[in-house]
Amino acid sequence: MIQPRTVLVVGGGAAGNAVTILLRRAGLTVDLVEAKDDWNATAGSGITLQGNALRVLRELGVWEQVEASGFGFGSVGITTPDGTVLHVQDDLRTGGDDLPATVGMQRPRLQQILIEAVRASGASVRLGTTAEILDQDSDGVHVRLSDGSEHRYDLVVAADGLGSATRAAIGITDKPEPTGMAIWRIAAPRPAGLTRTDLAYGGPAHIAGYCPTGETTLYAYVVEANRDRAGIPPASYADEMRGLTRHYGGFWPDITEHITDPAKVNYTWFDRLLVEGSWHRGRVVLVGDAAHCCPPTLAQGAALSLEDAWVLVQMLTGSDVWDDALFQAYYERRIARVRPVVAASVQIGQWQLDGVRDADLPGLMGRTMTMLRELP
Repeated sequence: MIQPRTVLVVGGGAAGNAVTILLRRAGLTVDLVEAKDDWNATAGSGITLQGNALRVLRELGVWEQVEASGFGFGSVGITTPDGTVLHVQDDLRTGGDDLPATVGMQRPRLQQILIEAVRASGASVRLGTTAEILDQDSDGVHVRLSDGSEHRYDLVVAADGLGSATRAAIGITDKPEPTGMAIWRIAAPRPAGLTRTDLAYGGPAHIAGYCPTGETTLYAYVVEANRDRAGIPPASYADEMRGLTRHYGGFWPDITEHITDPAKVNYTWFDRLLVEGSWHRGRVVLVGDAAHCCPPTLAQGAALSLEDAWVLVQMLTGSDVWDDALFQAYYERRIARVRPVVAASVQIGQWQLDGVRDADLPGLMGRTMTMLRELP
């Protein structure tokens, strides 16, 4: 009897969870290790999922839960800082006409849905655990985990995020770089009548926006130039965010009155990362933020990570030979899509940072989203 191939997935975020679910469906033996004891089940405020992300979530078998848990909509508004709507643009359905253009949802709920799907897949999961030593040969990888156990795998998938220790361990020296912008985020009640994302460019922040995440919830965000995080006491986070949002009109006064608890406000710098040349070394391959990261100006971070997982598993399960040629083909297929999205996301942020008012923002966004309508 032929033994199924064995895979270690390092990291239990969107990419790692997706890889695990899809590999288990194909009958492979999968171990998933996640550094956080709580599997990041409560982290984050909200997330904007565009059609190309929804397409992969449907492949994972969780679309019905996502649809029931989130808020679907099909347009984005551009407003002045005082709330005057200048333009409403229909969003492209990048996942196809049978899926919404966009679904907003609470990030912890999405993670919980994926956790449940991983558990149901029968994968072995070790929380509070990392991969400490990777010793490769031509046929596989001998791994020592932080719990002291040792295992051998046919493949290791590095899905351990932007600061990936696995990426560094296999000699890929690329590191994330700040783009010069930072974002304040909070989950809050959704005012009556708020049924889509609106974006205000200008005012005291570069960008102020919100996204409905359910019948009664949203997440709101403001983007400014990044500051030394050590100089911003966490106890002042609500005051800092409110100091920006109180200058915006429209729905913002209703949102601002709920920005009171600093523990519910998240502050993060925008980073960019794009590993060029290849995303593997031997039998260790990168997916998601471990290989690329872009500012959320196009809301494509999770979508690109989910696409990586889908494409990689398609290629793994469609080939009898796992070798450099296969993993390089995976990179070539993904880099052609990821590179322009990262570039466009960074460019949009840079235009805002530089105060460029005659930039072709709609054109760049439209061209990029049109590309994403194609299968990854």
